[in-house]
Formats: sequence, structure tokens, C-alpha cells
Amino acid sequence: MSQNETKSKSTVSENELKVIGYDDKDPFGPCFIVTSPMGHILKISDTFAEMFPMWAGRILITADSEEWALTAAQTATGLATSVIMSPAEAGIEKTEPSDKTPDNRVGVLIQIYNRNRFELKSQMILRIGQCIMTCPTTSAFDAMPNAKRKLKVGRSLRLFGDGFQKKALVGNRKVWKIPVMEGDFIVEDAFGTAEAVAGGNLLILAKDKPSGLKAAEAAAKAIKTEASEVILPFPGGVCRSGSKAGSMKYKLPASTNHPFCPKLKALVPDTQVPENVNCVYEIVIDGLSVEAVKKAMGEGIKAATSVGGVVKISAGNYGGRLGPYKASLKEVLGLA
Repeated sequence: MSQNETKSKSTVSENELKVIGYDDKDPFGPCFIVTSPMGHILKISDTFAEMFPMWAGRILITADSEEWALTAAQTATGLATSVIMSPAEAGIEKTEPSDKTPDNRVGVLIQIYNRNRFELKSQMILRIGQCIMTCPTTSAFDAMPNAKRKLKVGRSLRLFGDGFQKKALVGNRKVWKIPVMEGDFIVEDAFGTAEAVAGGNLLILAKDKPSGLKAAEAAAKAIKTEASEVILPFPGGVCRSGSKAGSMKYKLPASTNHPFCPKLKALVPDTQVPENVNCVYEIVIDGLSVEAVKKAMGEGIKAATSVGGVVKISAGNYGGRLGPYKASLKEVLGLA
């Protein structure tokens, strides 16, 4: 057995995808032809997702119950799908058991992203103050303790205590106890921030909406369970209205991603939708590192390809003009 054959077999075992061909004459660009573990034959575009830096903050919300911690997390990450029109990008990362939190209560990790770290501080103050402090039994702790830069979030929120707030320690963490009608809201004095990565993505091209949505749901679930240090900022982790930079007709920063709109495939010359595709969903991923986003992309693609009716997997990019980071699909799947 040759070295290349050995590598190919280990790749198949690891990624559960078998390469059976390469189509360099596909009208929409070169593709790998693969067989999924369920026996479905589909194409993986030989392309890349283009990613860009943003500042990130990571908050650990604890509460008396997982239900209330999740309620605070869901509220604090609202209106935060894309910085194209939202004031931030945010999402729930995962739950944390009580033995891994500063106050020994169940926790939920969330991440918040913004292009500007000063605006990120403002968003963290607003979201902690309006969505976490108001939620029964919750506390808010920094979940990036090793970050070199710190944002004085709790120190700003302490003023809500109207002079009755008190300094305290939870473990070795400097916190503020802010009196509220229930008792005290505990918030850490400062929160770490660091440059992170936004815009990781994969596009699921399916023969119809039921199969496309099932594949997108499978991808989102796999990323949430198998990946770490990432969030999916769109509703349920799935975006149906992917965008392109700018507009062909209006003065807008972004508009519908017309090359991937199935309804337009017969109307636009630059369509990227094959004839047998009638539904496209996008999974967008933000993460604390490039490697975390790449890992998440790989897990999402593997899950999506297990669903029948998926015709092709691709990714969105602007030829390298949007951001400095790239994640090629063949790399994240080990097909290179």
C-alpha cells in the first residue's frame, strides 16, 4: 500500500467521508466528489470560508438552576446575529457544571463580538445590566481570565447600586455586590477581551427545503456538541438569508447573496446554484481562535453530509478581500 493510499484510508476513517473523484470541470468551480457514511454521493467545493478579526468577550452566567442561567443567556445574546445590522454578534457556547464555576452553581458560557473593543465594552455593560442582572438568581463572571486586555464592565455596572454597592471576593475574583430587590447581584469587576475570529461558514445546498433544513439542524447540533470555544450567532445556528458585501442597486453595506438564491438561478448570470438545488442554508461560526472555527466547520460539514438530499457543500468568501483568515473545506475535512 502506498503512502498516499495509507493517508487516504486514515482520512476516511477520521472524517467518515470517502473521496471518489475530483471534478475540475464543474460549471460552478472544482469540487471533490465524496461518499458520506450513509452512502450519499455529493460534492464538496474546493473553496474556502473567509474570516475576519473581531474583539470578543466571554461571560460565565451562573444561577440557582440551569433554567434561569439559560434564560439569562438567551436574553443577553438577543439581536446579535450579524454586525451588518445588529449591535453585536453573540451566542451561547455551552453549559458549565457547578464544580467548574466560581460560586459552585450551574453556569452557561456566552460570547459577545464587536469590531471595536470600546463598543464591545458598551455591549457587555448593556447586556449584563439589562439581561443578566434583571434575571432571577444570576451572577456574571469573566470567562477570559488570561486575556491581557481587561474591560471595566462590573466597575461601571456597580453604579446601579446607588452608593450601596460593596466590593467582595468570590474565590480569588474581585466582584461587586449590587443590591437588588431579590438580594445581591454579583458581577466581576473586569472582563477579559481579545481578538477572535468571525465569519467562519459553510453553505448547504440541498434538493429541497426539508432535506436542507434537516442537514442544517444536524450541522448546528454537531457543532454545539462536538466543537468548543465557538458560537453560532444566527437563530438556532442556521441562517437562511446569507448576504454579500454591498449592493448592486442600492446604497447598502450588504444585500441578499443572490448567487446562492435558488429562485434567482435562471435570472442571474453569476448563479452558484445547480439545477437540482432548491434550498440553501448557511451556518455561520464565530470562535476564539482560527483553529476552533476550523474544527467547528469540519464537524458541521460531516453532520450535514450524512443527510440525504444534500447535493453540495460550499462556503462563502470574497476572494480574500474581506478578512485575513481562510479555512479551506478540503483542509477542515482532511481532504487535502
